[in-house]
Amino acid sequence: MGELILLRHGETAWSRDRRHTGRTDVPLTERGEEQARSLRKAPGLDAVVRVVASPAGRARRTAELAGLAVDAVDPDLWEWDYGGYEGITTAQIRETRPGWYLWDDGVIPGDADHPGETVERVGERVDAVLARCRPVLADGDVALVAHGHVLRILTARWLGLDPALGRLFALDTGTVSRLGAEHGRPVIASWNVPPG
Repeated sequence: MGELILLRHGETAWSRDRRHTGRTDVPLTERGEEQARSLRKAPGLDAVVRVVASPAGRARRTAELAGLAVDAVDPDLWEWDYGGYEGITTAQIRETRPGWYLWDDGVIPGDADHPGETVERVGERVDAVLARCRPVLADGDVALVAHGHVLRILTARWLGLDPALGRLFALDTGTVSRLGAEHGRPVIASWNVPPG
């Protein structure tokens, strides 16, 4: 059985500034493009049997710069919809909601483009991604190119954990992680590894 290779997109101005970036399609910074190009050095990427990316331009551009041809764009790999918190930082949110923590407190509704969603809803989306990937893993490794929170939740679900336990898996921009199995049980094979 193959592994799931998770690639978090390179840096954007919003990720650099710690702004919640769900559905707003912010491009990679120059550093983000460098991070994406350095992903070419990650072992095993040349042998993946399928590459699936988020619809966001920052994810698709990361795949391109990493030398990966995207086989499918999956809307279920979009980042968590942060609703009314889209584009603002945790520090700004805590000015009106002291002690706010995304994983426990969730988001507030936003506009029509950012209605917001619960961590459980993101969990349902990534469960659908995993269901589509599992049959392909029989043929080899599958690369998923997406975003920090959605990949953290996907990892929790891979391990059979509650979606909110994605909070346990910090994930930097421009990194590679691998999800596999040991003795038939799901495991994290490697996590948050810079490629170079």
